[in-house]
Amino acid sequence: MLHARGFYITFVNTEYDHARLVHAQGAAAVAGVPGFRFATIPDGMSRSDNNVTHDVPSICKAIAEVCLGPFRRLLADLNDPATGHPPVTCILSDVVMDFSMEAARELGLPYVQLWATSAVSFVALRHCRLLFDRGLAPIKDFKQLTNEYLDTPVEDLPGLRNMRFRDFPTFIRSPDPDDYMLHFTLGIVERAVGASALIINTFDDLEGEAVAAMEALGLPKVYTIGPLPLLAPSSNISMSLWKQEEECLPWLDGKEPGSAVYVNFGSTTIMTNDQLVEFAWGLAMSGKHFLWIIRPDLIRGDTAVLPPEFSVETAERGLISSWCPQQQVLNHPAVGVFLTHSGWNSTLDSMCGGVPVISWPFFADHQTICRYQCTEWGVGMEIDSDVRRDTVSGLITEVMEGENGKVMKKKAHEWREKAVKATKPGGSSRRNFEELIHEVLAPTPRRSA
Repeated sequence: MLHARGFYITFVNTEYDHARLVHAQGAAAVAGVPGFRFATIPDGMSRSDNNVTHDVPSICKAIAEVCLGPFRRLLADLNDPATGHPPVTCILSDVVMDFSMEAARELGLPYVQLWATSAVSFVALRHCRLLFDRGLAPIKDFKQLTNEYLDTPVEDLPGLRNMRFRDFPTFIRSPDPDDYMLHFTLGIVERAVGASALIINTFDDLEGEAVAAMEALGLPKVYTIGPLPLLAPSSNISMSLWKQEEECLPWLDGKEPGSAVYVNFGSTTIMTNDQLVEFAWGLAMSGKHFLWIIRPDLIRGDTAVLPPEFSVETAERGLISSWCPQQQVLNHPAVGVFLTHSGWNSTLDSMCGGVPVISWPFFADHQTICRYQCTEWGVGMEIDSDVRRDTVSGLITEVMEGENGKVMKKKAHEWREKAVKATKPGGSSRRNFEELIHEVLAPTPRRSA
């Protein structure tokens, strides 16, 4: 989007993610085009297997400890007149990569952060300190995490509604007051006050209340610019770290409207093989067609093993793939429900497609997003972490055939209409994008980002 407005873009990735991108999409994916190039910085991660996702704490530690020095050197190279490229005039960074804030400060550059998940997740993280003040955290030990304790109401938090302890990002559930991921995530949301502006991939009708709460917390102006799939649908650059298998779309073409279950737990969720089997038999018992994405590293420390009887029983109505073009799948008329982990990209993809969800939140802010899907936005139903096949089958039937499902489908279509409106010319997200350019990035032709 910025490139189309005359910005010269250098897209900086870590070497680990860059290698995975090339492995999945081929070298052409990072070849760049005039005015848009790719660059990398070291990250200290091993290259042992491009089909395996490193655990999140390892990635976060590497980013915090390794990346600033290489990023400074890259900026110096980019600003060298000998390159023939325009110098860097602003930095737009994912909040997790907030080491770049220091580099921007040193060069006196505007620094814009992209918060890649929901506004309610940001607000929930910022309020986590209050859970410590109220004695709800840290927990004494994991035995304390009974359903009764997890359902403890947490009230009077600006920007959040109907929250329970379980609905906060899962890092708060550690008995260790010095838990690395808790303090890493608290640190990035608290340091965000130093940015020139924040961008969130959302839209005002969906999260306006949470965005107002963010700004009331002392943050810089927050620009809601989303859903991005609707703002930039014509992009031909795939940034997926998994190779997409296209046969799922012709398979869906042969199905009746609203008749298929789409199952994808995202790029980082892991589960046990026992949990996989429960989901499998739940799908089988539902009697519905299904497209199920099973990544090579979905099972913790092992490969996925499905019962032979399951494969025989569902051979005529199921397709299992390792990855797929999700936005196209969720916009296919055959898809009637999305069984998901409630990651934010998946949440917005389902809203853009007008598809209701069944949520099995995994970690981090998935539980927060799930809460809003199920209670505030009216588009979802939740599966307990202790997944059982009867529950899976029952929820699929309810969403696809029941009265609750009819209400959810109606809400999902309403949210889709609001998302489309926000991204059309004159819509809130379009206006915010223009304001970001004029108020913060202040471009002239061939400005560099």
